[in-house]
Amino acid sequence: MKTDKIELYIHIPFCVCKCRYCDFLSFSSDDDTVRKYTDALIREISSKKNKENITDTIFIGGGTPSLLDVKYIKEIFDSLYDDFNISDDAEITIEANPGTITKEKAKAYAELGINRVSMGLQSADNEVLKKLGRIHDFNQFLESYDILRNEGMSNINVDIMSGLPGQSVAKYEETLYKVCDVNPEHISAYSLIVEEGTPFYQMYNPVDGLRRDELPDEDSEREQYYITRDILKDAGYFRYEISNYSKPGYECRHNTGYWRGVPYIGMGLGASSLWNGTRYNNTGDMSEYIRCSMKPDSIAENVQKLTDTDKMEEFMFLGLRMTEGIQISEFYEKFGVTVNEVYGEVIKKYSDMKMLEINGENMKLTDKGVDVSNIIFADFIL
Repeated sequence: MKTDKIELYIHIPFCVCKCRYCDFLSFSSDDDTVRKYTDALIREISSKKNKENITDTIFIGGGTPSLLDVKYIKEIFDSLYDDFNISDDAEITIEANPGTITKEKAKAYAELGINRVSMGLQSADNEVLKKLGRIHDFNQFLESYDILRNEGMSNINVDIMSGLPGQSVAKYEETLYKVCDVNPEHISAYSLIVEEGTPFYQMYNPVDGLRRDELPDEDSEREQYYITRDILKDAGYFRYEISNYSKPGYECRHNTGYWRGVPYIGMGLGASSLWNGTRYNNTGDMSEYIRCSMKPDSIAENVQKLTDTDKMEEFMFLGLRMTEGIQISEFYEKFGVTVNEVYGEVIKKYSDMKMLEINGENMKLTDKGVDVSNIIFADFIL
């Protein structure tokens, strides 16, 4: 069933260079490829034109979208405004890497209606940044941040990571304090996951990674996890999702929509969508995408029509990512059965363990439950 509101995701796959931990669909490129890709992206945007639903959020992700010349960003937004019914108060985010922001870009973003920037800092320690393969240092982050503020950007997220090679608890704590000092509206705090197919996997995988001992040990990782929560809470950030903290009123509406099951249309190379009860992603083959982007069905891959079982599972394990949890009555309204009929044993198990709590119509993880959330979520798979 359609909803009045939808979300858009636009993928920009280009980077100066790929970070050593990154398994996203991204790579460096030349201007000719950027030109062809932008034209193909605009053709896809036009092919998925939707004036019926209200576009509530737009997220320009990557890759490094801020790497693009302003002219390309303007062309993309001209197409979006022509082909979609974008709300006057839509949350419009662009991802940016420090060192790629200029005054011209920041000014153009504001003129185009971009009102939120997500900055990929990862660490305030320059030695750690080098090990990650990042293209910037901490001073470049501060310079980019100041440019955005001076051009009126009033909603900035900063990404940071824990569990990194060479990152002591003290170094990570310093990053937390330095980020709090610049006072962004939102902070995303992720723990490193060593993904297969990345340079980091060869170095740090748990089986035969030759440099595994460079990563923080389990106790240090656990300490980093707890000081994230404590330091950010003391600085005025509340945890509204497992890895996300914000000042009051600055929760990321786009990501919250993902966790709440709001339909979204992904456009660009490899972009994922949830539309009309179906999940799918675009092809990751650049040549095919450029050639066929105006034919949505021909570039769609991994098409999965969600069953009621799929929808129940996602309702639970995505909704419980949010610290406010889920509404029990909403489960019945969506699926015609009570949550206890489907998940009674699981709910009892974790309620008895003080990892899940129910207050009236609300069900949420406790702090203890959040600490082992992945284990709990696995039990909600039917």
